[in-house]
Amino acid sequence: MNQPIDYTAKLNEALDRLHGEGRYRTFIDIERRRGQFPHATWNCPDGTERPITVWCGNDYLGMGQHPEVMAAMHEAIDATGAGSGGTRNISGTTVYHKRLEAELADLHGKEAALLFTSAYIANDATLSTLPKLFPGLIIYSDALNHASMIEGVRRNGGSKRIFRHNDVEHLRELMAADDPAAPKLVAFESVYSMDGDFGPIKELCDAADEFGALTYIDEVHAVGIYGPRGGGVTERDGLAHRIDIINGTLAKGYGVMGGYIAASARMCDAVRSYAPGFIFTTSLAPAIAAGAAASVAFLKHDQTLRAQHQTQAKILKLRLKGLGLPLIDHGSHIVPVIVGDPKHTKKLSDMLLERHGIYVQPINFPTVPRGTERLRFTPSPVHGPGEIDQLVHAMDDLWSHCALNRAEMSA
Repeated sequence: MNQPIDYTAKLNEALDRLHGEGRYRTFIDIERRRGQFPHATWNCPDGTERPITVWCGNDYLGMGQHPEVMAAMHEAIDATGAGSGGTRNISGTTVYHKRLEAELADLHGKEAALLFTSAYIANDATLSTLPKLFPGLIIYSDALNHASMIEGVRRNGGSKRIFRHNDVEHLRELMAADDPAAPKLVAFESVYSMDGDFGPIKELCDAADEFGALTYIDEVHAVGIYGPRGGGVTERDGLAHRIDIINGTLAKGYGVMGGYIAASARMCDAVRSYAPGFIFTTSLAPAIAAGAAASVAFLKHDQTLRAQHQTQAKILKLRLKGLGLPLIDHGSHIVPVIVGDPKHTKKLSDMLLERHGIYVQPINFPTVPRGTERLRFTPSPVHGPGEIDQLVHAMDDLWSHCALNRAEMSA
């Protein structure tokens, strides 16, 4: 007779491994209050409440508390109620979804856009569906692409090639080695969220053109933030017309929720018709779609928040560099400070919260490679001089307390 499996013991072993490596992730219970971003209240484990400043949020421009966004959401929920009522194919398509898709298509200069419940699902669903549309498709994926892109490529059943991060010549070598007649697609990002570096978009498009490949870009950490209307790095650099499929989010620069692709009308129609991740998922609540549409429309015309965002990021990087902290600076809005050890990273994060009321989550493996564990700060227009002063002084104090090195990393 087989010995029964102790499933609980297996779970304990798996969780104990994370604890032992300093990689166990914890949630902290915080309440954000409209009009007070980036300040929030921490509901402590002992039942008390403490004020904190959030430094790791992805609401990059503070649009989650913008009056026009909230007014649109209130209007929609008062008009239609809470949920969408079903999938897009059944009863979940409303005027709010269509309006948002039209705003997004216009944002990127594309014929159409297709909404998903998140950018993760948009990447996964689209990339896993493309081989059904183009039999024999080979996908060439940057080595540092987001987990959602990796998952979509992995499960699509087609051929895949991984090229070294931002290495266009390696991409060319891989494409040259494959059948010239095979359909091809190059998948990459505009801003890589952990190091904050930019993809060489023009050069990747040139290589794709040379080998007759489609192009797919993830602009999640760029939409709303770069470009004269917030269309991302591809808009800023005048390259959106060279990208076949643009993936973006409504949960970061736009401060709401959801994801999308923007492409030709035929491409969006085909993905809509074939992707299980779209077909079988209840659509976004109308109020969310309404708020996102208002945010996209507002940021097409407002340059102030984008300019303030870049200014705050530059100030924070300059001041942290002045302390000699190991900061990676590729010129984007993302500010990663390398600690290099998961336990030290967790300790720093805990001490920042408990001693200084500063909330920033540790970033550990597998999100980043071992030995590059970090604190990733995301300054925004709502982080003023006072908040920056508090953070800089806290980092200076704790870096010395933990006896960590102060050697600046090169970009």
